[in-house]
Amino acid sequence: MKTVKFFLGALALAAVSAFAAPQANAADENRDENGKIVRGPYLTNGLWDNWFVSAGVGANFFYDDSNWGTGFAFDVNVGKWFTPEWGARLGGNGISKGNNDKFGYIHADAMWNISNTIGGYKPSRIWNFVPYAHYGLMIDNGKEIAGGFGLYNIINVRSWNRVDFFLDVRGTIYRQSGPAGMISANVGVNVDLGKNTWVRASQYSNPSDVDKLSASEAAVVALTAANAALLDEKKTLEAEKVQAVQKQEELVQEVKKTAEESGLKEVGPASFYFEIGQTTLSQKELAHLDFYMKNVLPNVKNGKATVVTGTADSNTGYAKRNEYLSKKRAEYVIDLLKSKYGIDTANIVVKNQVIKAAANKAALDRAVVVSFE
Repeated sequence: MKTVKFFLGALALAAVSAFAAPQANAADENRDENGKIVRGPYLTNGLWDNWFVSAGVGANFFYDDSNWGTGFAFDVNVGKWFTPEWGARLGGNGISKGNNDKFGYIHADAMWNISNTIGGYKPSRIWNFVPYAHYGLMIDNGKEIAGGFGLYNIINVRSWNRVDFFLDVRGTIYRQSGPAGMISANVGVNVDLGKNTWVRASQYSNPSDVDKLSASEAAVVALTAANAALLDEKKTLEAEKVQAVQKQEELVQEVKKTAEESGLKEVGPASFYFEIGQTTLSQKELAHLDFYMKNVLPNVKNGKATVVTGTADSNTGYAKRNEYLSKKRAEYVIDLLKSKYGIDTANIVVKNQVIKAAANKAALDRAVVVSFE
């Protein structure tokens, strides 16, 4: 029992001395804009990242068979950190118990970086306090199962990226002929292998996501510019529409005034144009026809349609198709005059013809020509 109390007292003393250092060396790199400590979660590193090897020398203090002894110690370890807080290592400790006796202790350790747990991961922290539990095989005049607790103090050298000093204090209990124990104190060098830093999940940005975000932002800018251009175009078109309506009203008034003053007896033939291959008028040409029927023809004394001629150009399509188009176009206009405008079409002469169009004027020969008197 005295031995156990001794071990626990030694560990407590080391813990107090080591734990004070992380608090004294806290800085702002592990705090947010409000000064609050930022902890995990952290991204998981690769299999070959965050490994370390260490080697040190020191002294062992033994208690067995009611005797105390002191000997030289050599300590080597290899381990890996799985997160900034948790790691594991395998190691060996041994050489001399004093009195020319030799020993060896092969152990596995479960390590907890309590400094990162309490204060958050901080690469520049000068002192990291790492308690651990160990379990292994003690070779000392036989082979015995051994275990205990230790305190691994990592002393950071800021100018060295991968090399740190350490102070390792470990208590071990095992049995020989009776209870036996050992306290080891070693100092040495710890070397990091592979990637030795960590990234908080909140700070991680996937490069592909950044590219996608940049592309999305560029698309938003382009769409905003296009939308602004469309709004400007809409305003221009609305202004042109107002001007066109005003112009049409002026034209109507002018036609009425002219008709009243001159007393029109007849007007020249009116042409209404069709899209290529079509037998019905577009909205634009229907408006054209409506204008004639409501504003021009009423000003002609006894105004009526006398001849309706449907045409098609011979430059495109087959002759039979063109003959069909010219005929259907004339019939279509006749039907409009009768059904929409109530005109008696019984005495209207209906014609259709296919015309050899002049160069670049084929569109003018896809029409229906209506003669009025």
